[in-house]
Order: sequence, then C-alpha cells, then structure tokens
Amino acid sequence: MLSQFTREVPEHVTLADLNFNFPKNAFPVGRLDADSEGLLLLTNDRTVNSKLLNPKSKQPKTYWVQVEGIPDQKALQRLQRGMMIRIKKKEFKTAPCKAVLLNEVDLPPRKPPIRVRKTVPDTWMSIQITEGKNRQVRRMCAGVGHPVLRLVRVGLASWMLGEGPLEGLKSGEVRRVVFRL
Repeated sequence: MLSQFTREVPEHVTLADLNFNFPKNAFPVGRLDADSEGLLLLTNDRTVNSKLLNPKSKQPKTYWVQVEGIPDQKALQRLQRGMMIRIKKKEFKTAPCKAVLLNEVDLPPRKPPIRVRKTVPDTWMSIQITEGKNRQVRRMCAGVGHPVLRLVRVGLASWMLGEGPLEGLKSGEVRRVVFRL
C-alpha cells in the first residue's frame, strides 16, 4: 500500500482503500515506500508533523530489518557510527544510530513473500535512526554488504507497534489516537 491517498496508477492500493473515514485534511507523517511496511501515523496537525520529522528534533524512527547474511560486529559498528550513503548522486553522512541483531521477530508473513536463497542465511536487526532520508535504512544496510529483504517500521518517536494505544493493531487496521508530544 502506498502511504498516500491518491493513486499513481489504477492498480495501486492507497490509504483511501482502507475501511476508515479519514478527515479531509489528514496526511501521513513521513512515508513508507511501496516495498516497506509498518507503522504509519496520520495527522491533521502540521505542528505534530514538523516536530516528528524535523531533523533538529532528532525523533527516533525504529525499524525491524531482515537482511541477507549475518552482519558481523564490524558491520554493526559502521551502521552505529554513521556512514556515507549516496542520495540523488550526492554523498551524505548518516548520523549515528542504534543497530542491534534480533533473535526473533513476531510478524505475519509478507505479501508478496520475500526473496529466499537457500544458500544465504538471513538475519533480523533493529535499526533506530533520527533522520529520514529517502530509503536511508536500505542504503545503509546495502552499504555494509547486507541488502534488505524486508523492512518494517515499528516505531516513530514514542509510538511503538504492540505497545500502549497501538497494542494489538493489525496490518491494514486504523486506530484513532491522540498525539501527545
């Protein structure tokens, strides 16, 4: 599903296809590309949007990332220290982030399923960034030699899937909550 209300082509699924009556002035806080999934907050308050997305506010964005291979300590340290990535033909140094390996994740299967290679293991990581450049987490993981197979945003600022007012929220489900920043 695209994190927008309008279709770019007729076959796209968008927020307008959800069984929810969104206010006319609601808009997504940040975006998820068509290959990503997870938490998407919508608001009609531009100050909330600004506080959550302005790089100066350093609000954390947490992702569970399934990658090809098994990142070693050196790869994790490169991610954690910040690294050079290329965006729109320009070099960009990422801010330090939190990156740790996860033992197990509890997620429904992805539709469509991820690419599986029998001879290459995969690993789940949690990566928390305070920026939000275009496809940043994907570029960072590829930069340390571990391409992303699946990317799920599980947290934005203090909002975490599976906790508090978002506990039990399922894929494609919408829940009205009150922002408190």
